[in-house]
Order: sequence, then structure tokens, then C-alpha cells
Amino acid sequence: MVTKLVSWNVNGIRAAVKKDFENVVSDFDADIFCVQETKAQDDQVSEALKNLDNYQLFSNSAEKKGYSGTGILIKDKPVDFTKNMGVVEHDSEGRIIHTELEHFHLVNVYVPNSGNGLKRLDYRSVWDKDFTNYLKELSKSKPLIITGDFNVAHTENDLANPKSNYNKTSGFTQVEIDGFGHMLKELDLVDSFRQLHPDTFDKYTFWSMRGGARSRNVGWRIDYFLVSASIWPKVKSAEIHDQIMGSDHCPISLVIKF
Repeated sequence: MVTKLVSWNVNGIRAAVKKDFENVVSDFDADIFCVQETKAQDDQVSEALKNLDNYQLFSNSAEKKGYSGTGILIKDKPVDFTKNMGVVEHDSEGRIIHTELEHFHLVNVYVPNSGNGLKRLDYRSVWDKDFTNYLKELSKSKPLIITGDFNVAHTENDLANPKSNYNKTSGFTQVEIDGFGHMLKELDLVDSFRQLHPDTFDKYTFWSMRGGARSRNVGWRIDYFLVSASIWPKVKSAEIHDQIMGSDHCPISLVIKF
């Protein structure tokens, strides 16, 4: 069985639908399509995606309207579906949505940004630890595929300007790098794109909307498909689709065969 997964931070699902989102989904024809930063309540997400009737929709919205939010479009009914990590401090922003499938747990996540001036860096550090513990519990029953916007560039090869951003800009502080690295190590996860494209250093998934960053490819790779090492040999491809517009992020994909 071949399963194709796509993930995309759409920077507002209602805005994305006005920018050809439905055709992008149709063209990918993925079995599972994950979205982050829907910026809408569950009923609004459902209304926005009502024309995608060959998919089931599971969504998780933030209590704060127009903020955060995640969703999964899936063709086949999952074994189970849950929201959040079960930690009150973290569970009001709609950042986690999980489906259990036959061969693996799929977690779609929109990790908190540390914010301007790194005001939320301490919270982000706590989040990373709690998220890792949440994933550990899931991994006891099945392997993991975790995707989404992790709001961190793991190494200096994952952003265009590492020196000027290191420990100054949200997404490339040592605290965030260490949190991400600890998760990979603790859970024995493989960064799919980097594993398959070890020498590709100019493929990014996010570009600031300022200063023509995308046209100059001054970007960051902060969106990932992470895969348990136990099922890594089954992965067939992992790609970044930076030609697709409509958001300040671009879609990423993973193909796995069981």
C-alpha cells in the first residue's frame, strides 16, 4: 500500500481557498493532506473546504478566533482521531491534531513561534519538552510520522542567513535547535527531506513577506516530515514544492509504502 502525504502551512484557510487551494489539493491527489495555521474556527474550516468532498476533514481550532489551528484531510477513515497533547497549558491554541492509521500514528503540528524579541522562547522550551513526552506515549503502540510547521531551522544549512539570525531571531536560537534535536534523538526520528537530500541547501519552505525574500530565495526550512527510524526504509520520497504559491510557506510531501 502506497500512501502519499502532503503538509502545508496555508497562512489562513479561507485566504488559501481564494488562492487556488482546492486545485492544489486536487493536483497532489494525496491520501492525506495536512494544513497548519488555518486561522479559523472548526465550522469555518469545514465551510471553506466543503467542496473537497472526497476527503474527510478533521480540524482543531484555537479558542482565540482567527489564530493558529490545524486540520487533516484524509481519504480513508482513520482508526482514531484526537486533538491536543492533554496539557492544559498548551491545549487552547489548536496546534495538534492526530490520526491513528493502520501502520502508524500521524501527528500534524503547528509549533509555537518564539515571537518578536523572543518573548515566548521560555514557553516554547516547555512546549518542546511536553510535545516530546506526548509523542513518546504515542510511539509505544505504533511508529510515528510527524509533520507540520516546527518553527525551527535545525542546522545552518536550513536557512539562507544563519550567522545573522543565530540566537537573535525566532526559529534559530540554540534553545529551539536543542529542543528539536532532543526530540529527534529521544524518539529516533528521521528528518526525511535532509536524509534523502543531504547536499541540497537551497530548498526552503518559508519566506518572509518582507523585502522580496521569496523571489530572492532568502528562506528557511522549518516544515518537516519526521519519520520513526523503524519504518524509514519504507519511505520512497520526500520533497519540497517551492514552486507552489498561495502562502508564505510552500507544501512538502512524503511517499511511504507498506
